Amino acid sequence: MMDLLEFPAPRHVPLVSRIKREVGRALRGLAPSVAIGSLILLFWIACALFGDRLVPYDPYAEDFLAMLAPPDATHWFGTDQLGRDVFSRIVVGSRDILLVAPLATLGGVAGGTVIGLLLGYFDGLVDAIGARLLDTLMAFPFIVLVTMTLVALGPSNLTVILVIAIAYTPLVARTVRAAVREQRERDYVSAARLGGEGAFAIMVLEILPNIRETILIELVTRLGYAFFSIATLSFLGLGIQPPSADWGLAVAEGYGFLTGGKWWVVVFNSAAIVSLVMATNLIAQGIGAFENAER
Repeated sequence: MMDLLEFPAPRHVPLVSRIKREVGRALRGLAPSVAIGSLILLFWIACALFGDRLVPYDPYAEDFLAMLAPPDATHWFGTDQLGRDVFSRIVVGSRDILLVAPLATLGGVAGGTVIGLLLGYFDGLVDAIGARLLDTLMAFPFIVLVTMTLVALGPSNLTVILVIAIAYTPLVARTVRAAVREQRERDYVSAARLGGEGAFAIMVLEILPNIRETILIELVTRLGYAFFSIATLSFLGLGIQPPSADWGLAVAEGYGFLTGGKWWVVVFNSAAIVSLVMATNLIAQGIGAFENAER
């Protein structure tokens, strides 16, 4: 019999090399839409972080001799009703929406994930009552619920974050609950119960890692909705407040000049909003396609 010592020892793969290999495999499997969406999102993040150093003009400086000037070589996107450079304001205006929207989305996804885990794992009365409460909350139109709450509390960045997070929580909870209910019947969950693991350990250590793609898609999708919702609230005067260069505010301020052919304030700011929403949708679609291919 061959001596066991003659077998070569298993080759040790360094942790860094394994991480690079797994990341490379994941990137190769992702759709091109993820790369496109990520580039758009990274562009706006760079604008939010370094916009003050990149813009050609002070975004808050008024020039009453150049009010509503059309796009030209001096002002690439024209000027607004106060003579402020539209391009500079769009670049700097990305800051507030890229702060408020992610925080609101993270709050809603975190709350929805916790509730979804509990309702999905514990069957019976807990799930029945929780599911009815979720249905009741989701029966209210989203924009109506958010608008009424902001009118009552008063508009500010903090209230916008809290209100959108609370409004997103039941939507995320419903999706997570469905994913958990499907996972709790799997063999690995039964094995964990037989091994003596408690409910909390099973939910956090066993089920949660297996629904991470669902949560990630929900996070990116809700982020796109948050961008649009915040811009809509700002347009209505209930979201981000002046003197911010927020895009929704700019559209509201320039909307009345469309009839006079002064289109650039509205069009360029609206295009910025659309690009953010489109970027998150592209990323979510690519992640969803990757998840389906892995299955």
